[in-house]
Order: sequence, then C-alpha cells, then structure tokens
Amino acid sequence: MHITFKLFATLTEYLPVDKRNSNQMALEVAPEATVLSIIESFSIPPKLVHLVLVNGSYVPPEERASRTLKEGDALAVWPPIAGG
Repeated sequence: MHITFKLFATLTEYLPVDKRNSNQMALEVAPEATVLSIIESFSIPPKLVHLVLVNGSYVPPEERASRTLKEGDALAVWPPIAGG
C-alpha cells in the first residue's frame, strides 16, 4: 500500500537526504502498519513527535498505536514548536 509521509521543521533530518528539500516521500507500507509503527521506522524520538495528522485530521497520541492507514493517505508529523 502506498502513502505519502511528510515531516516538517527539524524532523526533515529523519528523511532520506534526497527527500529533505521537499519534506515528503512516497512510502510503501503494509496494510496493518499503524501511524506509530511508521513513525518509529524512521527512528524519530517520541519526544519530537508532537502534531500528527492523517489527511489533515488530527490523530491523538492514544490512537497512534492502533490507527492504520488506507491507500493514498497522507501522514504528516510536526515537532513541538516554541515561540512567542
């Protein structure tokens, strides 16, 4: 199954080097892959995973280990953002 995986801000460093400029990549995942398993496969520290969206809809932390994706979905992840 194919999805689009997007990482924003400082998380782009976890993408392959050739994908960092566009901050996204096509990804083939198993149908049973969860949001959490996909994020973990990129070795992103859990403390850096703040905002997670699937097709623009927020996925709360307690649902990430059980939420699966469908063909063509877009998974986007943002780190905590500081500012004021």
